[in-house]
Amino acid sequence: MIPLRDNIPHRHPPLMTWLIILANGLAFAFELSLSPSELKELFFAFGIVPDHFFHPEGFSPVAVPLVGLWPLLSSMFLHGGWLHLIANMWFLYLFGDNVEDRMGHLRFVAFYLIGGLLAGAVHCWTNPHSTLPTIGASGAIAAVMGAYLVMYPRARVITLIPIFFYPLFIEIPAVVFLLFWFLTQVLSGGLALAESGNFGGIAWWAHIGGFLAGMLLQFVFVRSKGHHRFYFETEHHPW
Repeated sequence: MIPLRDNIPHRHPPLMTWLIILANGLAFAFELSLSPSELKELFFAFGIVPDHFFHPEGFSPVAVPLVGLWPLLSSMFLHGGWLHLIANMWFLYLFGDNVEDRMGHLRFVAFYLIGGLLAGAVHCWTNPHSTLPTIGASGAIAAVMGAYLVMYPRARVITLIPIFFYPLFIEIPAVVFLLFWFLTQVLSGGLALAESGNFGGIAWWAHIGGFLAGMLLQFVFVRSKGHHRFYFETEHHPW
């Protein structure tokens, strides 16, 4: 299922959502300027390597040593390829504007970063012996999706379901779309743990942790009722 848009208009321009997308785009442009060996060093230095936190004395010398928890933050702005970047930024664009509308610009940035940090921490906790760098904004974006679920469960998501060469467009309730997505992460993450931590290159538990964190954090970061409007049903779109 490919989400195309929702039926909730945003009240204010989602400036922080756009700036986060821009920051990710600029970081990816920098990645494209690097050689393969330089890119590897970048990922090991600024990506999340769980083994680095739990066993720092045995960490590979290929990485540039960094102090503290900085990679939990910097990893949110790195991506492994065009598809990785575009998919993440599309989900952020689709769900981030309305969450930012309810929280306000600065609160949304703080929420996004904290959600991403918690997602990275969950990944480290569930995969402590991994020596591979994990990068991407998907943990923070999962937090945005979790917040969206609580805020707008009755919204509808216009979704593309490709059936062979026939594109099928349907409206799916946001609660169904987001819970289905979350369930796939839980199932995949459970299988990964059952297979002795073979995560297949995808940080499933970062997605799970980010989503649950977003559901809870939104109660802290959402503005008082006087500062936002509640969504009311809009017309259906013919597809």
